[in-house]
Amino acid sequence: MYDLKNYKIKAEPVILGIESSCDETACAVIKGRKILSDIIVSSASQQALYGGVVPEIASRAHTDAVDEAAAQALKEAGISPDEVDAVAVTYGAGLLGALLVGLSFAKAFAHAKNIPLIAVNHIRGHMAAAYLVKNDLKPPFITLLASGGHTAVLHTKSVLEAEVLASTCDDAAGEAFDKVARVLGLPYPGGPNVQKLAEGGRRTIEFPSALIRHGDGKTFSYSGLKTAVINYMHSAEQRGQKVKREDVAASFECAAIDPLIKKTVEFALEKGVQTVTAGGGVIANDYLRKQLASACLSAGITLVLPEKRFCTDNAAMIASEGLNQYLAGNFAPLSINARAAIPLK
Repeated sequence: MYDLKNYKIKAEPVILGIESSCDETACAVIKGRKILSDIIVSSASQQALYGGVVPEIASRAHTDAVDEAAAQALKEAGISPDEVDAVAVTYGAGLLGALLVGLSFAKAFAHAKNIPLIAVNHIRGHMAAAYLVKNDLKPPFITLLASGGHTAVLHTKSVLEAEVLASTCDDAAGEAFDKVARVLGLPYPGGPNVQKLAEGGRRTIEFPSALIRHGDGKTFSYSGLKTAVINYMHSAEQRGQKVKREDVAASFECAAIDPLIKKTVEFALEKGVQTVTAGGGVIANDYLRKQLASACLSAGITLVLPEKRFCTDNAAMIASEGLNQYLAGNFAPLSINARAAIPLK
């Protein structure tokens, strides 16, 4: 019988983290903030054959991999299933079928061991990656979030509370990178391949900035930038003009990333916050990391930047956010369902 009434919260619990929101089946084990193992099984090579993620393929890949990934994570951590104190799992946002695989496995594990199930918002997982870099990190700080589904600057006021200061009114930065990669003839995943191409280019093309200064309070827009790149490529093709794709990639990268850095530092100074953190797949971009580090240094702000492997989807960040929720006693019922979308509040 599943009953947590007599469960006692530990100061440094062993948490098994599970992530299956897209095309990575990831499992990790942490004790307190210490990472004991971090396993990722990706179906990206299969997805690349179709130019993007196919939900059905992703779900089947998760089904095949999750049990083995969890077992490997526990083995590498030197932890037996009986020593796990809680299971943290992504319940949204993401591909519904993919989420259900990880969530179902986590429910079964929690029920079998009669331990807490912690439902983690994938986006909060990206934000919690900063704690993996600096164990003693404490709010308040400004967080730059940039991923395939969300783009925002947040004021993290406490471990559990974050206020959105700015966000995108349409596409996310990561989505724009993927669409631009496609028009440039680059394979999936788009972000790393755009970065690689941009390294050999010059920022000579004036694409519209992702920064907007009017409207309903939203600060970024990537739809117009994405469309401008597509139109530039199509116009050149129709005129028979040769395009240096490296310059297109570099110019797009600049227009997409510079506004994020500008507003992040501005908000940190405005709020009087001394620390900036970042999370999400776009944060793995080398140009962004270099420019953000330089801007924070010039402003006298401390930057806590997760390693690249903790920016893309992984289970260590899910376990990290799981610890935040665990210490607050925020446990989920076994009846909880997966959610394809969760509003960024």
